[in-house]
Amino acid sequence: MRVPLPDGSVRELPDGSTGADLAADIGPGLARAAMAIRVLDGDKTEKRDGTAYDNGRIVDLSYPLVDGQPVEIVTAKAGDGDALKLLRHDIAHVLAESVLELYPGTKVSIGPPIAEGFYYDFEFPPGVTINEDDFPKIEAQMKKHVKADEPFVRSELPVGEAIEHFLREDQPYKVELIEDLVKNQGVPSVGIYQNGDFYDLCRGPHAPGTGRAKAFKLTSVAGAYWRGDANRQMLTRIYGTAFASKEELAEHVERLEQARARDHRKLGKELELYMFSELSPGSPFWFPNGMAIWNELTKLWRTENGARGYREVKTPILYDAELFKRSGHWHVYRDNMYFTDVEGQSMGLKPMNCPAHTQLYASQRRSYRDLPIRYSEQGLVHRHEPSGTLHGLLRVRHITQDDAHIFATEDQIEEEVIRCLDFGFAIYDKFGFEPRLELSTRPEKRIGTEDMWDRAEAALQRALDNHGLKYDVNEGDGAFYGPKIDLHMTDAIGRSWQLGTVQLDYVMPERFELVYTGADNAEHRPVMIHRALMGSFERFIGMLVEHYAGEFPVWLAPVQAIVLPVSDRHVEHADKVQAALGEFRVEVDRRTESIGRKIREAELRKIPYMLVLGDREVESDTLSVRRHREGDQGALTLEDLRAKLGADEE
Repeated sequence: MRVPLPDGSVRELPDGSTGADLAADIGPGLARAAMAIRVLDGDKTEKRDGTAYDNGRIVDLSYPLVDGQPVEIVTAKAGDGDALKLLRHDIAHVLAESVLELYPGTKVSIGPPIAEGFYYDFEFPPGVTINEDDFPKIEAQMKKHVKADEPFVRSELPVGEAIEHFLREDQPYKVELIEDLVKNQGVPSVGIYQNGDFYDLCRGPHAPGTGRAKAFKLTSVAGAYWRGDANRQMLTRIYGTAFASKEELAEHVERLEQARARDHRKLGKELELYMFSELSPGSPFWFPNGMAIWNELTKLWRTENGARGYREVKTPILYDAELFKRSGHWHVYRDNMYFTDVEGQSMGLKPMNCPAHTQLYASQRRSYRDLPIRYSEQGLVHRHEPSGTLHGLLRVRHITQDDAHIFATEDQIEEEVIRCLDFGFAIYDKFGFEPRLELSTRPEKRIGTEDMWDRAEAALQRALDNHGLKYDVNEGDGAFYGPKIDLHMTDAIGRSWQLGTVQLDYVMPERFELVYTGADNAEHRPVMIHRALMGSFERFIGMLVEHYAGEFPVWLAPVQAIVLPVSDRHVEHADKVQAALGEFRVEVDRRTESIGRKIREAELRKIPYMLVLGDREVESDTLSVRRHREGDQGALTLEDLRAKLGADEE
């Protein structure tokens, strides 16, 4: 057989050769480094175990090659995302193997690779509780299996045999997974991978053995409901990460340490920004310091929306359930909504603002001359997130969106989409973010006709292409009513966040029978563009806390300056300074503490400016100014300080 390679060369091998044979034929060094093969040509496929070789698919080295089909050898080189997934998948199996040995009677569920590493979910025996103090013991056991370089051996078992095996092992979660595969996909057999004495239900692929995953670390532990269902068993999720080299792992661990220091939950408490209470789970309570940030973002949002032709609206949060049935939320999003009975009528809290904005549009007759109509709303919505997934401000149930909806004609789509993106770029530039665009296409669970989806996807792609904007395609991740362009940012320590979104919707105008009168005096259907740029105020603030590590720019800082009187006799003058700087957020520290302690505590609060006031400053009508982290800035008059604060606010 002839096997084309990425460099244009072709290797001739005996029929029935595998990826491992190919690597050995190229050279012994590659044979030792090879982890898997990547199929590069989707035109020629061969089925094995009922699964086709798809373009770009990663398969085990043991899989037979196909005559004429180009492939690439996957090795653990830096930057190869597929190799990283393999390493992380491998070590997840090793984690489960080690946990079963250390804690007999543990039940295992699933353990996939994820963006930052891997996890595995366990149900530990009664009385066994795992925390991070147990990690060294577990890691030591894992290292034994890595050192042994146990082969990953794949087999295909009929579902009956597989179920019997996991029943004997008392692994009910694996049994349930197999039964669901039979029920939903009708599979006659399932893939099983063995390393050492550990057998796992797995479709693969895996590296040849456990010895490749030498650079790994367990990172955290959390609770997770089985299959994300709050009515099911709460499992223990152990997170970890793995890299191709110890150097990459060390860099990642350093980033994790930085992330812990920047954790918005920790800083939110220290800086008195917000709190949570079991009286309203997943709903933040904002302190004055947090509201200062919130109000500055609101001011920015309101000013920029007004300058771009948006008109602010406000809509209720509680509606007749019929609204959501008509919009499609009832059928697709109902499990994430809250409902109540009001005088025998089913009412629901809105999870999104779009159905309400259709009612504003439909309240009067519209002409093509009125379009585009741009509504903006700081809209409060509620979504049921399982308690196990709540995460500070980043995953809440009470969400305030920086929302907008545009009603436009077909030929206005491109201009309005680009206007939305330009708006986003302007907002993000304020924070030093460089956005990455992602076009998300139709999901499996959706409403609307295929023609609607074809037109909407083509329109968004056309807008991006015509304006030379670079973007990635994220297949299947669109909203249930339309495709979208998502805007992703990278923060100060390299983490990616998805913030803004621009969504094109033909479905909701159709469902709500929205119309406008065209130049031909006939009725036409508008299109609807959904747009949020910060995403939600809660999540955006949480992200900013971590991005700035709580050291906000002056314009956003909860307290922009604090006056530090040296002694009690200077407090009266300090109050006058505070009053004179009334346009800024200024506090006075009136405590009878030493000036050194006041400065240290102001530094811990990350207040940008500290204004020391003693006899010399009172006599000269100046202030001794200190900058957070930078120290002494010298003496400034009140007017000079006002100018400095004003400049830093811009």
